[in-house]
Amino acid sequence: MEVAFFTEGIFRGKVLRNNPNMRTDLAWICSLEADHYNLRQLPNQRYDLGIVITPKKNPQSVNIEHIRQFCDKVGVMQEGPHWYFQDYTLDKQIHYFNNLLSADIIFVHNEVDRKYYKGLTNHNDIRILPTLMIEDLIKDLPPVERKNIMIGGNFCQWYGGFDSYIVAQELDCPIYVPTMGRKVDGEEQIQNLNHLPYMKWVDWIKTLNNFKYGVHLMRTHAAGTFALNCAFLGIPCIGYEGLDTQEKCHPNLTVKLGDIKHAKKLLNKLSKDLDFYQENCILTKRLYNESYSEKVFRNEVEK
Repeated sequence: MEVAFFTEGIFRGKVLRNNPNMRTDLAWICSLEADHYNLRQLPNQRYDLGIVITPKKNPQSVNIEHIRQFCDKVGVMQEGPHWYFQDYTLDKQIHYFNNLLSADIIFVHNEVDRKYYKGLTNHNDIRILPTLMIEDLIKDLPPVERKNIMIGGNFCQWYGGFDSYIVAQELDCPIYVPTMGRKVDGEEQIQNLNHLPYMKWVDWIKTLNNFKYGVHLMRTHAAGTFALNCAFLGIPCIGYEGLDTQEKCHPNLTVKLGDIKHAKKLLNKLSKDLDFYQENCILTKRLYNESYSEKVFRNEVEK
């Protein structure tokens, strides 16, 4: 099957397996050996399937019928949480909705997203495109003594960093957080919160490997890469329900939205009950391999 991806990315061609910045979208392109085009570029061949990732800030740049000239089928991939398009101006909301109706396939991140888009559009072909990691550059990481807590995002509603920080304070150890695009002014002044610099994906995985616990109480459900990265490394991660990577890879550590009290109890149990901690380290790595390895991903897509 010949596949092409159309995004706002400026490059054209393949994604090599040694790419050090292998985000989920690049991992999809790489694993499927697909060609990538900028939305303004014209392919020079025909494809069985074209997958469009709509730009968050420029949704009107997508023209499904234009892409259909070069692809037998066109799929639209969810970008961000399923409600994100409702922050657009009304004309852009309608344009986005019409693109969903025009697509042959709607690809989504999570089961809750599939239900949402089914109700919204009544489309007859909505599929989950699982979040993916290409392991080539990270599969032989050296053993380390893990310590401290990594929370998943900054202090804004998008990442829910405040929730995660409050829970992480239950333990008497340093708390770290990656620097994301929505970092707010003043975060550096928060007590016992250490900001990591923005880094390439492969460096992020190697850094995360040094941590003992993950906490990511993020209500904005999309690809769920933090929970998946933790699972690949065998790091227990506490997170909210509704995110497939969290629920499938960390079933014992998934809490209802807003249940910070339960999240605190789980973190304390991980720190005090060594058997519970080890059980979840082993379990999450096994569940990652069963549900999210590249072999599983390719089998699902080929089916």
